[in-house]
Amino acid sequence: MPFPKSSMYKHLHEDVTSLLEDTGLNFTFHDRDDSRASIKDHDTNIMGHFVCKNPACRSTGWSSKKIAVTIRLYRGKKYNARVYHQRCKSCNWLSQPQLDDSYAERVVYRLKRWNGIEVERYQSFDKSKGPHDNKRCEGCKAGHCSDSSENDLIGELKRSVALLSTAGKLLTCI
Repeated sequence: MPFPKSSMYKHLHEDVTSLLEDTGLNFTFHDRDDSRASIKDHDTNIMGHFVCKNPACRSTGWSSKKIAVTIRLYRGKKYNARVYHQRCKSCNWLSQPQLDDSYAERVVYRLKRWNGIEVERYQSFDKSKGPHDNKRCEGCKAGHCSDSSENDLIGELKRSVALLSTAGKLLTCI
């Protein structure tokens, strides 16, 4: 069986519950990774660390400020979050992230918004050490990473510029 391209983190539900304590909101974690049954969903990003599990790989791992996640709401005050994996830059193996506090913070932010609770826009003050690698991001490949649409647009713009450049060269030859 191939390594999964995403995971759910039920064990972090307690962190979500404790952050919701002062709101009066009570949610249960929806165990099934089923997007069709959800009544709402939202794509966002969280942060964490990856360790390559390939025994032949020399990578010591990498941190990511942009791990794609889809948060979903279900009937009966249930939610879950699909966290997308990334591929190792050294060997291309899929790796499951070890998440930081941003997981629970992002889930709680979204649950509050969906329940009409005013919240300040979530901001991360950690700076990324490099650009997002959409070729290694399973969220981008699935169309659920905030960078996937941006990268598609950039690609389209580059193709348009190349076409215009080619057209300009053809016109100068005429």
